[in-house]
Amino acid sequence: MRRALHAVPAPRPVGNAATWQAIVRAPFAMLGIATDGRAVTRLSYLAPGEAPLRPADETAERAARELARYLADPSTPFTVPLAPAGTPFQRRVWAAIAAIPLGESRTYAEIARSVGSAARPVGQACGANRIALIIPCHRVVGSQGALGGFMHAAAGAPVDVKRWLLTHEGYRFGLF
Repeated sequence: MRRALHAVPAPRPVGNAATWQAIVRAPFAMLGIATDGRAVTRLSYLAPGEAPLRPADETAERAARELARYLADPSTPFTVPLAPAGTPFQRRVWAAIAAIPLGESRTYAEIARSVGSAARPVGQACGANRIALIIPCHRVVGSQGALGGFMHAAAGAPVDVKRWLLTHEGYRFGLF
């Protein structure tokens, strides 16, 4: 099933980078949710010691509910509106990533071919993804199945988080 990125205008900056409209617990980290009131603008992996924060608006509440459902059942789709701020190229990469089916992965090179680019810029676009988990860059792996090069986060070991997410989604390691 292809996940469409909603065409929502880029958010206006609000406060500093540590401003969250909700912080929710996941088995591998705390998840910080930022919104502009209409759409999720950022979802980040935070340190496990970060305190939970009740949703401050309806969009954050919806995102928190959908994250809880995903953590209980990874086949639960995300429908919360997204407002990913990025270049047109980054948006093409994120759309290609969002189209990777549950339980599957794509290599950086495969994504690159699908968007008419090279693997390195695709990796850079993955690194610029500020709506982690919902835009599932954890489904992008190295050409030999390597899980490295994942996420900007304060949360534990990035590769362990990626492995947890892929296992949760039914990914079968070693099979492409």
